[in-house]
Amino acid sequence: MLLALLIICIAGCTQPTPGVTVLTYASPFSPGHPFSRADIAWMKWVEQQSDGRIEIQPYWSGSLLSSEHSMHELRHGVADIGLITPIYARGGAHLIRAQAGFYGGLTTFEQQTALWRCMAAADPQFGRELHGLKILAVQGGNLPGIVTRDRAIRTLDDLRGLRLRAPSELLAVLKDLGADPIDMPMGEVYSALAKGVLDGVVAPPDTLKSLHFAEVAKYFNTIRIPRGAYAARAIGERRWRSLTAEQRDLLERSTEVWEQSLAAELLVANDVGLAAGREHHVEFHDMPAAEQARFDAIYERDGEVRARALARFGIDGLPTYRLARSVAAQVMDDGGIRCSRDQT
Repeated sequence: MLLALLIICIAGCTQPTPGVTVLTYASPFSPGHPFSRADIAWMKWVEQQSDGRIEIQPYWSGSLLSSEHSMHELRHGVADIGLITPIYARGGAHLIRAQAGFYGGLTTFEQQTALWRCMAAADPQFGRELHGLKILAVQGGNLPGIVTRDRAIRTLDDLRGLRLRAPSELLAVLKDLGADPIDMPMGEVYSALAKGVLDGVVAPPDTLKSLHFAEVAKYFNTIRIPRGAYAARAIGERRWRSLTAEQRDLLERSTEVWEQSLAAELLVANDVGLAAGREHHVEFHDMPAAEQARFDAIYERDGEVRARALARFGIDGLPTYRLARSVAAQVMDDGGIRCSRDQT
């Protein structure tokens, strides 16, 4: 019933100008978040390139789409276009969740999104898990470190006993190191840190500013934790088919603009976050090289374990894992990314 009321409200509240196609866009983030600033740059580009014949109507701060069910909601037309996070989906995106742990050795947004496209082209399971959606942008991100409330992390042994918020692909890795990791929405982390419910969070420096973690945490360890890419912006398939060929072509071309805007905003946000940390007297600590190597070995081993575990869902994840490691090896060898189905 609620879903139907939302759809009726959008239909009733949106009064398009004749000859103008209005597309609704929904995000769980506020308009000032780095993700949203990239979204706004994309909206302006689409509207300009269409000579005003496409208008994007945004809905921010989770007012229309939820973080947990955004893929399902887009499929049913709650919004036309939206920010999706399949890596946090409770079900139905098993390979996409697992592949987020296959990115060891990659450090840039461009490398992360290129690897995603290699894997998605090679394995049709990605398409099956994204059924009913047309992907408009893939997103990588700044490499996370470890933000802690009142204990400095200088070695991996210092993680023992700490309750840390971490993405699902790192839960087993952190358990192996003696931490007590949990996966919870990022929007709840600030409050949990402030109250002492969490000891820390695995997060990139940009969150020191964008999510205000510098206000409730004292330490940041700059360990290089790999970051996975994922399909992050999509339009419902039914809405996609309702557009003209010219409109679909424009949105296809907008993918590069959107991803470049995301990459640029995240780089700026990273610097701003570091500055905010220094302003709030956050202590920064580097992880010793031997400890970094130890972490990398555990991360890679866990990636293969996660790939094998997909068999319980009837998914053969090993070819995708092996492709990812092959591509990462190329990057570490000569900086380039080349992929083909033959590599699986």
